[in-house]
Amino acid sequence: MTGDLTDSTLRLARDGLTLTARRAGAVDAPLVLLLHGFPDTPHSWDGVIPALVAAGYQVAAPWLRGYTPASAARTARYDLMAVAADVAAWAHEIGAPRTHLVGHDWGAFAAMLLAKQQPERWQSLSLLAIPPFGGGVAAGLWRHLPRQALLSSYIPVMQSGYSPALLTRRDAAFVRALWRRWSPGWDFGDDQFAPAAAVFTDPLMAWATTRYYRSLVTPWRGPTREFRRWLMAPPAPLPTLALAGARDGCLSPPLHRLLSQHAGAQHVQLPECGHFLQAERPDAVAETLLAHLRAADSPR
Repeated sequence: MTGDLTDSTLRLARDGLTLTARRAGAVDAPLVLLLHGFPDTPHSWDGVIPALVAAGYQVAAPWLRGYTPASAARTARYDLMAVAADVAAWAHEIGAPRTHLVGHDWGAFAAMLLAKQQPERWQSLSLLAIPPFGGGVAAGLWRHLPRQALLSSYIPVMQSGYSPALLTRRDAAFVRALWRRWSPGWDFGDDQFAPAAAVFTDPLMAWATTRYYRSLVTPWRGPTREFRRWLMAPPAPLPTLALAGARDGCLSPPLHRLLSQHAGAQHVQLPECGHFLQAERPDAVAETLLAHLRAADSPR
């Protein structure tokens, strides 16, 4: 590994907000952007980051807007187009010559949008728990939709005006229940849950983070229409890894496999693992990611 090693917190001013990211590794090494989802924080990557740094990469793990006090404001936008623009700004700010996109849940959607918008800017795309979307309707899709509709029944709840109060009550008990439902069998402790609890017991952050879901059903807004257009566009022409847990209780594993294969992505499913796979099995996730990143770094 070359260059000076860093392990620091970065801040970036955007849209009247102050965004925050964790950074580790050699400053002149290839960059891996690790993007978290809902209801989560960059701490879900804690077990993966050391392996990436030891393998010669630098890592930046931003908090998505709304997930820190300085990035939560009633006047700000909380939609995937804004988040994707934040991620692009982080890549520009850090200035690494090569950048790999790795996203989980909402972070996977942001990474997918960026890969489609500017494929020449990125070295590879890795999606955790979310498959690639776009490129037409996959054969056999319809038979998976009833099961997925049941798994996605939390979404209308998050879109309701009651959702911030629901998240904050009883020390984020609803969020804790989502973790258990989405990752059955994962015996996470209070220390692992504490960063998420700090976000979702704060009324303003709970409001901001649930606006992501509200933004999906506002077709009169330009960003909502733009998000749908990019989401349904053909998959990005990048080396793409679609990594899933075989016991994911949020997105149907068979549906994940179908959409990944339809998009031509490399599909990998980890057994005995749920939605928060990078926190549940960080060693296996790091090993799979590193194989993908190294292959993408090799001359094509």
